[in-house]
Amino acid sequence: MTIFNLKSLILLGLFGIILNSCKTENQTKKNTADTMSQLYTKSEIPQPIAKKVAKELTIHEDTRMDNYYWLNDREDQEVLDYLNSENAYKDEMLSHTEKAQEKLFDEIISRIKQDDNTVPYKDNGYMYQTIYEEGNEYPIHVRYKGDVKAKKEVMLDVNELAKDYDYYSVGGRSVSPDNQWLIYGEDTLSRRIYTLRFKNLSTGATTDTKIEGTTGSAVWASDNKTIFYTKKDVETLRAFQIYRHKLGSDPASDQLIYEEKDNTFYSYIYKSKSKKYLIIGSSQTISDEYRILEADNPDGAFRIFQNREPKLEYGIAHFEDKFFIRTNKDGAQNFKIMETPEGKTGKENWKDFIEHRTDVLVEGFDIFKDFIVVSEREKGITQIDVRPWQGNAHRIQFQDEAFLAYTTTNIEFDTDILRLGYTSLTTPRTIYDYDMNSKEFTLLKQQEVVGGEFDPNNYVSERVFAKARDGVEVPISIVYRKGFKKDGSQPLLLYAYGSYGSSMNPTFSSVRLSLLDRGFAYAIAHIRGGQEMGRHWYEDGKLLNKKNTFYDFIDCGEYLVKNKYAHPDQLHAMGGSAGGLLMGAVVNYRPDLWKGVVAAVPFVDVVTTMLDESIPLTTFEFDEWGNPKKKEYYDYMKSYSPYDNVEAVEFPALLITTGLHDSQVQYFEPAKWVAKMREMKVGDNPLIFSCNMDAGHGGQSGRFRRYKETAMEYAFLLDLAGKLEGELMN
Repeated sequence: MTIFNLKSLILLGLFGIILNSCKTENQTKKNTADTMSQLYTKSEIPQPIAKKVAKELTIHEDTRMDNYYWLNDREDQEVLDYLNSENAYKDEMLSHTEKAQEKLFDEIISRIKQDDNTVPYKDNGYMYQTIYEEGNEYPIHVRYKGDVKAKKEVMLDVNELAKDYDYYSVGGRSVSPDNQWLIYGEDTLSRRIYTLRFKNLSTGATTDTKIEGTTGSAVWASDNKTIFYTKKDVETLRAFQIYRHKLGSDPASDQLIYEEKDNTFYSYIYKSKSKKYLIIGSSQTISDEYRILEADNPDGAFRIFQNREPKLEYGIAHFEDKFFIRTNKDGAQNFKIMETPEGKTGKENWKDFIEHRTDVLVEGFDIFKDFIVVSEREKGITQIDVRPWQGNAHRIQFQDEAFLAYTTTNIEFDTDILRLGYTSLTTPRTIYDYDMNSKEFTLLKQQEVVGGEFDPNNYVSERVFAKARDGVEVPISIVYRKGFKKDGSQPLLLYAYGSYGSSMNPTFSSVRLSLLDRGFAYAIAHIRGGQEMGRHWYEDGKLLNKKNTFYDFIDCGEYLVKNKYAHPDQLHAMGGSAGGLLMGAVVNYRPDLWKGVVAAVPFVDVVTTMLDESIPLTTFEFDEWGNPKKKEYYDYMKSYSPYDNVEAVEFPALLITTGLHDSQVQYFEPAKWVAKMREMKVGDNPLIFSCNMDAGHGGQSGRFRRYKETAMEYAFLLDLAGKLEGELMN
């Protein structure tokens, strides 16, 4: 969402002439490399041209002209026709990769164990597990009474539920305290609006009761007949109302017990791990508020835990006669853990339990009868500290230089066993039980890479630091196959996200092997806007510091070329959603740096979206991007918004994807961006747009179908790298 001074067509034409007449040595190399890719031989194929309908958008005495605003109406047949024409163009442009896409898809899913099970976990006398059967797209959720040797009870066979739908997704699953009832959410459109369904686990019958327009999850009170759920605004998709429902009653009689009036906040409800409290949360980016009610008093009134305050963030967990609070109170930028008596929850009663540290980010904690386990991030790497209520704390030790360690399903209180997960760029996801007394690991499961060809010793990971233009050192995690020559001769794919304080961790992907085994290196740029290096890393990449995110990514790319991890003409980039905004910005700032760019569901029309409070997610993202109704933020957004800053330049090869029903980033953002780039771009580099007419933000439902899009993206990149040959084409 950026500033751009619109130029006259004459100036744009002159600029294009200058660009074409001033080819650099690198551009000459680029043209030479282009001959290796069939994409560059297809420039004669007619491109879809969207009509232009002038629309003036004026605020702060500034007018932006949006010629493609008309694409915002997904119900308009002319819009659908245009999207279908783009898909037809995509099919024609990528037709020479069809065999490669099929083989890549087969290769990717061949590494995935089809008949697979999750590690069972215990809850309220039952062991729960998810099963995947060969040939099926969807999971089967089962349970066993007592232990896994007992008779298997099928709770939900999602394959059966999904058989009549092009898209099907199950939301939250919640079992009643007496283990007799299951509530689950179902979404058949991919808008992330779920209908709650009720299943009697004793008879196997699903009732006719349906509660529509929800977040997909529900919480049981202790009486086995009262549930609480969250409704969404059907237009903005904001979760904002908490309702109470009695089992067997008409949903029309459900009682609204809380409504979040501030449209910059969203609401939710959950039960404490202790099972004692029902907890309603209201949150925005930098403020939280909670209400609590005893679960055995479901008809009672919720009471405020601590009133919301600007920039006061906190989260709560109950234990015995106390609450523990993760918070940034008292200027604790990296958060700390505090405690307060159960009956005195106001912040004036909070006392430090784990003090704030400037070099360690507290990410979360798990409470057990004899331990509190704290998840932290230090120097960009996740760590897990085990702290007995009595005795000395210790940090769990791992071997890799860069990795992700995390606590997973830990429902039980009275146990000395911590369930945790571990992965690195070369280590498949692994689940352990860790004895917090003896410090011993018990391996429960490691993700199996099927086929017998994968050996982690054949791959190398590195962690390096690139100096950004303002002197800050940005971590980069890199993985490649042994034999990769760091002589500046090979291709590299650089990935990042860089928003919402979401840290991109160095994790394993069997899918990625299809690139690594064909000579690509893969790198993750841990840029500002994430939270890898602490809370300041996030603060320095949001609002009026957002451009640091884009500059960091560009500087990481230049570092990788300079240090010969990538050929100067074989540096590729990829990002999705807010990472798609990143892609849009960096191709505007440095179109010459990238050979090819994949932008998935990209958020690229920042100003227009953030000015439209009817669009999903807009209002409670003002603290992430700023509110453009304030001129300072409007001007800054306009100065980087990809759509507002398209110029007559030679963009790299681009593959842009979206879904017609996307609930997070509306399809029309990338559609308008593509239309404008088609109008203005210089040269014959391919610009390909894929709009999935059935899917939303997460792509297709199902375990394997989503990899069709991945195969398309990989074929696109391999073609650009001159590696679409051999077995892939035969």
